[in-house]
Amino acid sequence: MTPAASAAPPGWRMGEPRMPTPWTHEVSPGNALPEYPRPQLVRKEWRNLNGVWEFAGATAGETPPIGRGLPERVLVPYPAESVLSGIERHEDHMWYRRTFTVPQGWRVGWGNSLRMHFGAVDYKATVWVNGKKVASHQGGYGAFSADVGAALKPWGEQEIVVGVEDRADATWQPVGKQRLVPDRGIFYEGASGIWQTVWMEPVPSGYVDTLGMVPDIDSSTLGLTVRTGGERAGLRAEVTVLDGNRVVSRTDGPVDQALKVPVPQAKLWSPDKPFLYNLNVVLKKGHRAVDRVSSYFGMREIGTAKGEDGKLRITVNGKILFLMSTLDQGYWPDGIYTAPTDEALRFDLEQHKELGFNTVRKHIKTEPDRWYYHADRLGLLVWQDMPSMKTGGRPPADAQRQFETELKELVEQKKNWTSVIGWVPFNEGWGEWSKEATGRIADEVKAQDPTRLVNAHSGVNCCDSLGDSGKGDVIDWHQYVGPANPVPEAGRVSIDGEHGGFGLEVDGHMWFGEGHAYEMTPDKATLTRRYVENQRDVLATAERCGISGAIYTQVTDVEHEVNGFFTYDRQVAKMDFPQVRAINDEIVRNADGTGPGGPGPGPGTPGLAGVHSYQFDEGGGSTATDSVGDADAALTNARWGEGVKGGGLAFSGDGQADTGAALVGTGGSYSVSAWAKLDEAGTGFQTVVSQDTGRDSAFFLQYSGADQRWAMSFSGLRALSPEKPEPGRWYHLTGVRDAAAGSLSLYVDGAKVATRNACTTPESTGHTVLGRGQYGGNQVDFLRGAVDDVRLFDRALSDKEVATLATR
Repeated sequence: MTPAASAAPPGWRMGEPRMPTPWTHEVSPGNALPEYPRPQLVRKEWRNLNGVWEFAGATAGETPPIGRGLPERVLVPYPAESVLSGIERHEDHMWYRRTFTVPQGWRVGWGNSLRMHFGAVDYKATVWVNGKKVASHQGGYGAFSADVGAALKPWGEQEIVVGVEDRADATWQPVGKQRLVPDRGIFYEGASGIWQTVWMEPVPSGYVDTLGMVPDIDSSTLGLTVRTGGERAGLRAEVTVLDGNRVVSRTDGPVDQALKVPVPQAKLWSPDKPFLYNLNVVLKKGHRAVDRVSSYFGMREIGTAKGEDGKLRITVNGKILFLMSTLDQGYWPDGIYTAPTDEALRFDLEQHKELGFNTVRKHIKTEPDRWYYHADRLGLLVWQDMPSMKTGGRPPADAQRQFETELKELVEQKKNWTSVIGWVPFNEGWGEWSKEATGRIADEVKAQDPTRLVNAHSGVNCCDSLGDSGKGDVIDWHQYVGPANPVPEAGRVSIDGEHGGFGLEVDGHMWFGEGHAYEMTPDKATLTRRYVENQRDVLATAERCGISGAIYTQVTDVEHEVNGFFTYDRQVAKMDFPQVRAINDEIVRNADGTGPGGPGPGPGTPGLAGVHSYQFDEGGGSTATDSVGDADAALTNARWGEGVKGGGLAFSGDGQADTGAALVGTGGSYSVSAWAKLDEAGTGFQTVVSQDTGRDSAFFLQYSGADQRWAMSFSGLRALSPEKPEPGRWYHLTGVRDAAAGSLSLYVDGAKVATRNACTTPESTGHTVLGRGQYGGNQVDFLRGAVDDVRLFDRALSDKEVATLATR
């Protein structure tokens, strides 16, 4: 390890760890993330500036404390709120200060200059060296650097002061899941200030600044751009590719231009065989070497292709590969945003491999470069989210522009990692401001990096989403406990972007002493069983619907969420890992586009009479006659009245007509039509026709009070009418489930008004019921209104047939 530069005076003390991890007590002032922080551009000479710095809270506009000591001590690079920092509180404004010396052998000022590097500072940072401002940066997730040579004294101690402003979710800055006040839900502790390694290195007057690397497995070449800084005139690059120590190829060419570097008979990188080539770059001026850096790369392609089942799927190196992933928040009880040690940083990724995952979704957070380096070496694919703005409302124009600036920075800084295969600009509509802007941003990210997939909007079906822009390479739905089942299109693959979330409380290993999940379980055996059952549903969805990946929530517990494979402190494994690995391996092995795809629906019964029909012309009695089949409906709290044609049936919010049987096979295609009239159209749900499952209705032909629209719904999915219905007016409603197309459609007055992708649905043997629904095992959503001419079909009706039915 290269020794750290001289540190501030002693006085730092770690706080009392609330939940120590196995690595918490390995952290010390002389051992604060000492590893080389930039694995893809390595120089031999460097100094780590992590360690104890002086610290103080500040006020806006305060003069920087040049030349004067600060009263507190903080351990960099752990966020100010963390126990490892020694501060354990948030400050909107703060100062960091320390001194350092520059080794004479670096010849800074005699041909070389000094670069100062910051892995990440949240959120606005300004840097002074010896009282001279040398850098400013806005954005809590991007690295930045400064040439500080001109600010240095000729010898002796040098001073660095860093001013930071981080107002977190009091503003519209990108924050991910950070909150000033955690909510004991899905939002967590903030992480302010310096949270990644600070370091310095000498560079010559003309030097390698960055490397742009684009592998092309078809031509067996590496597209390489050696970008330079400083004095560029007369510079050329000499590039050597190595397999271990064996030279594969040598290339000489101009800097700041794309070179085609041969990689003959390339060994491809994949999750099963994550082979990496070494890369040496020598910057020359004439015959003289002026700079040397080493790097590495993997030869890997990410793309799409149709499987044998005709559905578009994700490919790695031209072969279909199901992306079996977890949701990885990257939070730690001791370091919050910053893993306590490099071993800890690597641990979560290693456990992915142990559990049979080949992919990680880095959820609305970024990580230090070494995290991606470990993913590259281990063979893990990475979906990289853009950290979102806060939830609630829509961001103003200046925040929109800043978000896009930071997104471009993220893509530029992360696009060399072999492991990163896709970009996710938005999550569940958090911070989204328009569907059109989301589509434009997806196009711009694709133009910035054409070699990776763009998932414009993870969870586009959920929450604050403004709807599907139709852009990007991926359709991504969230469903808990799920899995979600979006169907791929001609030009877009589909994935389950979040599902699962099964929870287990482990005494002594919970942040708040108790926790929550999407479905709680009582013990390890039950948790494992529910995971395996849910993953079998993932496999069925992959085979029948064509999803290309699934993302399970989540790898570890985080604060109040107790739905991890590990407790938050990484001390307890919560499932039987061999069973987890076995089912994950089975999914990856079999979800390859060659699966059965499910039986095609039969032709069904012809004609428009339906297989069951209720005309309600009896005018009295406690039974509604099935005029086509033999499933007469028993009436409870219903009254006879006038219908659209002849008689009808009315309800007052507490009645139903129970047919006593399952009248449609909800695992295949079916249609349900009815005339319906509402007495009121408020915020409550009202169901016209549904079919019980014992938990949630298999379908709801309904009025959705949350949307104040007509809907044909599955639990968590609604095809909605564009307009609010008028109380007292009769409407003809038809819901069509087309199993072959994987769709759910709603027709109002004979016209199709909405269609949603819906590949699978719960099969039901419960009763078909008029006038109410079922949710959570309870009878709910009672109708206040009237129905007439209810018909059920064992097939998907055509547009023309629905229009005919709607004719009075």
